[in-house]
Amino acid sequence: MIVVTGATGNVGRSLVRCLADAGERVTGTSRGISAADVPQGVRHHPADLTDPESLRPVFGGADALFLQSGGPSAHELDPHAILDVAKAAGITRVVLLSSQGAATRPESASHGGTARAIEDAVTQSGADWTILRPGGFDSNAYAWAESVRTRRLVAAPFADVGLPLIDPGDIAEVAAVTLREDGHGGQIRELTGPALVTPRQAARAIGAALGEPVRFEELTRAEARARMLGLMPGPVVDTTLDILGTPTPAEQRVSPEAEQLLGRPPRTFADWAHDHVTAFR
Repeated sequence: MIVVTGATGNVGRSLVRCLADAGERVTGTSRGISAADVPQGVRHHPADLTDPESLRPVFGGADALFLQSGGPSAHELDPHAILDVAKAAGITRVVLLSSQGAATRPESASHGGTARAIEDAVTQSGADWTILRPGGFDSNAYAWAESVRTRRLVAAPFADVGLPLIDPGDIAEVAAVTLREDGHGGQIRELTGPALVTPRQAARAIGAALGEPVRFEELTRAEARARMLGLMPGPVVDTTLDILGTPTPAEQRVSPEAEQLLGRPPRTFADWAHDHVTAFR
């Protein structure tokens, strides 16, 4: 059996469905998970990664674990305690969803330092481990959904700076491969989409999916920072804006690894916008 943490998130929800469709026995878990969050017949059990003891009934009978390490509570995790509970339950394979920032921004606690600490715990756990390091997600565009629905407007800084955004569904499919197949142990996989996408191009793709124009308005860094401070702490905002505005060469590199693992090119941002257009109508 495979346990999927973060099973109500952008990646975890798709992964549960992917594994169930492949005939795997799956348990989905998150803090507030319910039967409505998983396909029919899939086991679900609420648990909190910040409370490792709550995971004991979830991990029972499992042999593989998808560990979702991101989110606002990542700094609250005790990865060694989580992995100890997993080992005691008989789990021998761990696939960690980490972050590109573990390699590119290790000095930033919010973007790389915490992720790197969780990675270290996984690599030292004795499990057959694989680490997935995606960059930015296509689904970050949901932040524009309200303004697109009401005003057909995308407002963002750094209009023409591109990043190789990836569809969370592709991350889920890669995770399914590494959970189900042998030969991926001890590997770190850098995952990106197939091309750089700028905010201006993303707005154009959302408009194409809608079949009507979406106006783009470029914000200054200060304007963007003021808006973002209502959603996240200052240090997180500043590092996020650094990545969006002055990405490193590694953060702009298009990796071939997603295509190698999927056996097909990863989906483009335009594909993602088409598939999720209802969020913007």
